[in-house]
Amino acid sequence: MIQTTLHQLKVFETVARHASFTRAAEELFITQPTVSSQVKQLTKSIGLPLFEQIGKSLYLTDAGKELLATCHDVFERLDNFEMKIADLKGTKQGQLRLAVITTAKYFVPRLLGSFCQHYPGVDVALQVTNHQEIQRRMLENEDDLYIVSNPPQEIDLRSEPFLDNPLVVVANKNHPLVGQKNIPLQQLNNIQFIMREKGSGTRTAVLDLLSKNKISVKVKLELGSNEAIKQAIAGGLGISVLSEHCLISEGIRGELTILDVEHFPIKRRWYVSHLAGKQLSVIAQTFLDYLLSESKNIPLPSYRIAAKV
Repeated sequence: MIQTTLHQLKVFETVARHASFTRAAEELFITQPTVSSQVKQLTKSIGLPLFEQIGKSLYLTDAGKELLATCHDVFERLDNFEMKIADLKGTKQGQLRLAVITTAKYFVPRLLGSFCQHYPGVDVALQVTNHQEIQRRMLENEDDLYIVSNPPQEIDLRSEPFLDNPLVVVANKNHPLVGQKNIPLQQLNNIQFIMREKGSGTRTAVLDLLSKNKISVKVKLELGSNEAIKQAIAGGLGISVLSEHCLISEGIRGELTILDVEHFPIKRRWYVSHLAGKQLSVIAQTFLDYLLSESKNIPLPSYRIAAKV
C-alpha cells in the first residue's frame, strides 16, 4: 500500500461508483486501458482482487468494499485539510455537500445564494430528494448536512430546529369553503382530498391528525410532488395539505387559497442534521452557523388570512 498513489485511489473510487471502467474513463478524461492499468497496479499492491465480473456486471469484492470506505475517508480528510488551510489564510474555500427534502427546495436555494455571496470560494453540491433517499444518503455518509422535516430516529444524528414548517389546508379559490372561518375538521369528511404519496412526512402528519379526530377523508388522488398537487388543486380536483413554504413565490397566483380549518396549521419544524460522530468541515460548520442565524429572515405568507396566494 505504500506504493499506492492518490491517483490510483481516485481511479478505483470512480470505477466503483459507476460499476464501469468505461464510464470511469469518461469521467476522468483518460482512456479505458489506463483505467484498467491503474486498477491492476492497485490490485497487485493490495494482493487481493478488488472487483469481480459476473456476466456484464461489475461488483466489489470484500477487499474492494473495505478499500472504497478507506477512499471516502482519505478524500474527506484531504478536503477538510484544504478547507482548514484556506481558513488559516483568511478565506473560505471548498465544497459544501447538502441534501434536502423536496419541500425545502422552496427556501434553501435563496439561503444558499446569500451564503455564496458571502463566501464566493464555496462550491455547493445540492441534492433534492425524498425521505427514503435522504436516509440512504445518511447511512452512506454521502453529505455534510441534511435539511429534513422529520429526522429519522433510527439513525444517530445531531439535529437542530431552525425554522417553522406549518402545514396548511389549500384549496382552489372557487372552492365552497373559501371565506369561511374556523371550519370544523369534520367538514372534510366528504370532500375530495389530494394526498401525498406513502412515506411522505406531510402525509404522516395529516393522517395522524385525522386519525386522532376519527376523520376519514375521501382520497381522490395520491401524488408524489408538491407541484403536481398544486396543479391538481388549481384544476379543481380537490383540496390538500401542504407546507406553507410551497406557497412562497407561487407561480399560479390567484388560483390557490389557504383555508381556515380547525386544528390547522399543523405545527412542524425544519431541522438541520448531520451524523452524530461526523467531524464537520470548516465550510459545513460555517454554513450551519449561517443557516441558524439567517433562517429567521425567511418570509412566510400569513396562514391566518384565507387569501389568494
